[in-house]
Amino acid sequence: MKQEIQCSAPSSAIYGLGLIGAAVYFISHATTFWMGVLGILKAIVWPAFLVYEAFKYLGM
Repeated sequence: MKQEIQCSAPSSAIYGLGLIGAAVYFISHATTFWMGVLGILKAIVWPAFLVYEAFKYLGM
């Protein structure tokens, strides 16, 4: 039997730490409960915001 090695563990750890950091940032800046909920949703998709802003900055 062939064994497959999973090599996504380091990127998962970085994404997890980024998720926690983004959640703390967005929740700490929330002024209402619903802004906190929105902050959690933003924390889940923060890489999309990062790539979007990077492409906008680079003019792509």
